[in-house]
Amino acid sequence: MKFHVMTLFPEMVEQGLHTSILGRAMDAGIISVNTVNIRDYSEDKHRHVDDYPYGGGAGMVMAAEPIAKCYEAITGTSLPAGENGGDGVSENEAQAVASKRTRVVYLTPWGRVFNQDMAKEFAAEEELIFLCGHYEGVDERILEEIVTDYVSIGDYVLSGGELPAMVMIDAIARMVPGVLTNEESGETESFMNGLLEYPQYTRPETWNGKAVPEVLLSGHHAKIAEWRMQRSIDRTVQYRPELMDGVELDKKSAKYYKELLASRKKEEE
Repeated sequence: MKFHVMTLFPEMVEQGLHTSILGRAMDAGIISVNTVNIRDYSEDKHRHVDDYPYGGGAGMVMAAEPIAKCYEAITGTSLPAGENGGDGVSENEAQAVASKRTRVVYLTPWGRVFNQDMAKEFAAEEELIFLCGHYEGVDERILEEIVTDYVSIGDYVLSGGELPAMVMIDAIARMVPGVLTNEESGETESFMNGLLEYPQYTRPETWNGKAVPEVLLSGHHAKIAEWRMQRSIDRTVQYRPELMDGVELDKKSAKYYKELLASRKKEEE
């Protein structure tokens, strides 16, 4: 899978991603991360990529043209006039062009909040392009031309889109076959079945007066699986109860969940 990042700070993205699991996956050719400096496509002699906003206001706005040139360099295509249904292009033609495009993710606080289901969805793509904004934002016209997905990683403001892009690439890449080894398999991680992950333990069996739960030492796989499911339910109910609305439980787990809620309700009375 190929990731392309349009950014003003390529070294930030490169240094953050070329390590650990992702670095190994890049070395193996399973994924690639191509960082492209938007400033390289500025035609201004000082390499300016921003300007004052029309209508006044604080801060600067990233200009459309350098981003458009950067996008064209990545995709090897040109942005035709009226691509989104404007003069000279029919609505059907515009939709046909859009359906063939590589998806472009713009990182913004007003986008859909990123989650594990979105990571799976994006991982099915062969290529993804991330647009990292800065300053007070990006000229709306280029967003209308190239962006297919507006995504946020949370309700807070960061200095730029690089960190959100890195978060998304990390989560998406983990879903790409071959990136994780068997020991690192994501099948039992948090959110994979809609629940938070159960508690984990390793040696020694007793540490600081705290013992590993006996069931994990029993070798009884069915009982261990049941214990893990119940602890996942416990943890989800305690920390992220809203997630339970979308979880499908088997009969035994559903009974445990119902009894857990009844017990908590009784304690609160």
